[in-house]
Amino acid sequence: MGALIYVPMSTLVHTINLICTYEGFNEKAYPDPETGGAPFTIGYGTQYYPDGSPVKQGHCCTKEKAFEYLTHEIGCIDDDLEDLHLHIDEFMRAALISFIHSVGWKPFLYSHIIDCIEQENWGGVVDEMNLWIFDKNHHVIGNLLERRREEASLFLKLLGVGSRGAGNSLLSAFIDYQGRPHQVHAIKELESKINPYALAEFTNKFQLKSLASSAKHKEDFDGEWGLVLEY
Repeated sequence: MGALIYVPMSTLVHTINLICTYEGFNEKAYPDPETGGAPFTIGYGTQYYPDGSPVKQGHCCTKEKAFEYLTHEIGCIDDDLEDLHLHIDEFMRAALISFIHSVGWKPFLYSHIIDCIEQENWGGVVDEMNLWIFDKNHHVIGNLLERRREEASLFLKLLGVGSRGAGNSLLSAFIDYQGRPHQVHAIKELESKINPYALAEFTNKFQLKSLASSAKHKEDFDGEWGLVLEY
């Protein structure tokens, strides 16, 4: 059993909620989806036990043990973050622990997140985090996309600022829109995939003047056409 590691309760609660929500509990060890074998995962995303030994095929655990493993992992990550001497608040720390638990320590170190934090480029941090939403075939995974959004929102909680990576991709697209062909194509493609009811609600809330003007023109045209038919 590894040494007990102290983690502030406020950080622990936010991080555990995120990890447990998106990892889910697995009583039996399951193989890596890409290799079909090792590394095996058990509990709430545990691949190595506190003593350093790897999880193996056939291993099982209770929820109590899984929670024990998880809190140990969170403590280890928190200690490693502490050694970096980053100027971050408790919500940022909680978000980063969840992110690192998901992607691994080395990918975190090799990303630009640390540089962005040191430069207080908070949007850049979130943008970097949101790169980790793909599977090996470069397809977006819905579970990871949602997790990154929650981690981003938690990271920015005390800053009161928005970010491209915190669910504001559409807003950024609207701001950057210049009517270029690829932009028009992207918007039309997205519109074709959106639920019609959600699209209607958005249109009404956004109060699209051009669309309303087109509708008014159509009403005038229909009226004139109707008069011709009745005549």
